[in-house]
Amino acid sequence: MTGPKDTAEPELLSKIVAGDRPAFNLLAKNHAPRLLALATRMLGSPEDAQDAVQDALAATWIGRHRLDTSRSAAPFLTTVTLNKCRDRLRRRKAARFLGFGSGQDEAFQPDPSPDAETAMIDADLLARVYRELERLPIRLREALVLVSLDGRSQREAAALLGVTEKAVETRIYRARQKIRDKIPDL
Repeated sequence: MTGPKDTAEPELLSKIVAGDRPAFNLLAKNHAPRLLALATRMLGSPEDAQDAVQDALAATWIGRHRLDTSRSAAPFLTTVTLNKCRDRLRRRKAARFLGFGSGQDEAFQPDPSPDAETAMIDADLLARVYRELERLPIRLREALVLVSLDGRSQREAAALLGVTEKAVETRIYRARQKIRDKIPDL
């Protein structure tokens, strides 16, 4: 869950703090798939997710002096990525308020290729779930994505979000309840 875990990470982080670009590239390569999956779930758009992860990695490189070489880089990278996702979500919300964009991501339109009625119903349900996930307040969405979709424990999510485990549990419950209220056939 936290990327390749080996005893060389503190040494790798020390090199990164000292400005070693190949060491940073290795760290990015190790963590990028997980960060991209997290960002995609948060933003609902693979393109936006790639941009958010790129922004997060660039910010990490620029702020590499803040890396704690005695700890795993995964929580730090996850926090930076979540912050970049929040930034994009705020910009998206502002654009919608100002009348830019349709508010409907093309990435989550039902796939037109399935012929079976069941596949169409499933695709529609999935699209509805993604739309409702996007409509959740950011605090609820973060908790739900980190635990239910990213596979983190409630303890890890609490540490990343800076809240208690009980707060994460409550947020997940409320997020699921809001989605169930909007999609009763779920």
